[in-house]
Amino acid sequence: MTDSSQADSQSALRKAAAIIQTLERRLQAGDAQRTEPIAIVGVGCRLPGGVTSLAALWDLLSAGVDAVGPVPPTRFDIERVYDPDPNTPGKTYVREGAFLESVEQFDPGFFGISPREAAWIDPQHRALVECAWEALEDAGIAPDRIRNTAVGVYTGIGPSDYSQRIVTQAPEALAAYAVTGVGTSFAAGRLSFLLGLQGPSMAVDTACSSSLVALHLACLALRARECNLALAGGVQVMLGPEPFILLARLHALAPDGRCKSFSDRADGYGRGEGCGMVVLKRLSDAQRDGDRILAFIRGSAVNHDGP
Repeated sequence: MTDSSQADSQSALRKAAAIIQTLERRLQAGDAQRTEPIAIVGVGCRLPGGVTSLAALWDLLSAGVDAVGPVPPTRFDIERVYDPDPNTPGKTYVREGAFLESVEQFDPGFFGISPREAAWIDPQHRALVECAWEALEDAGIAPDRIRNTAVGVYTGIGPSDYSQRIVTQAPEALAAYAVTGVGTSFAAGRLSFLLGLQGPSMAVDTACSSSLVALHLACLALRARECNLALAGGVQVMLGPEPFILLARLHALAPDGRCKSFSDRADGYGRGEGCGMVVLKRLSDAQRDGDRILAFIRGSAVNHDGP
């Protein structure tokens, strides 16, 4: 081999080595991006027992408070549909659950919503708006700072009891707001609209796992750079007796309204309501911005058992 050809070979090898190193760095960066922990930097919540913050939740749990109680009379007349016999058609054998306080209260003006529109908005949607705002406050993020930015919204929410209350009215009494007030997709869209957010916006209904799946999708979107910040959470408010009656037909409910997971006394589950929203960031971004980090989400997955 001549000196010239040997020099050419060495040059080619050096170039190949440099390309390999570059590709290796890209692969490592891609792997790190796909597996980067997600930081929870803010929380807003409404939970039974008068809980409106993480501190209040800790106090309730550490004191062993039982937040299960009778159906509030402002929801529906439980005595009209109650029967201790689980086989009675059109009745429920459960008269207790875990309920929120004052779900009828809402300050629409604070969020720039007219009173006329607010009257048609599902209390579940209203709770999401309040908790999302409080989660941002908890994270130290002024809502006007994220307007017109890539912030995602992922809400876990199921069928609306409120819609059943609305359809009992005469058709001519319904306002156009009745559609946007109870439609599941509008639960997420309203948040994006009110805050001026331009990231993905979606409502998720996978029954009991809805809020967890919403959280999973938010983490995927952050790692895929579909958004740089995400609001994720879920809500349920129980306004009518129909789900209690239907679930009683399935014998799915615990007669005392309380879950007894992993106990030999387990006899069904207890229905409850609440709302929770978290503010999520990629860990590197949260560390760069000096955020208070409440917890990490290191991984998540979604599947189904099929049968």
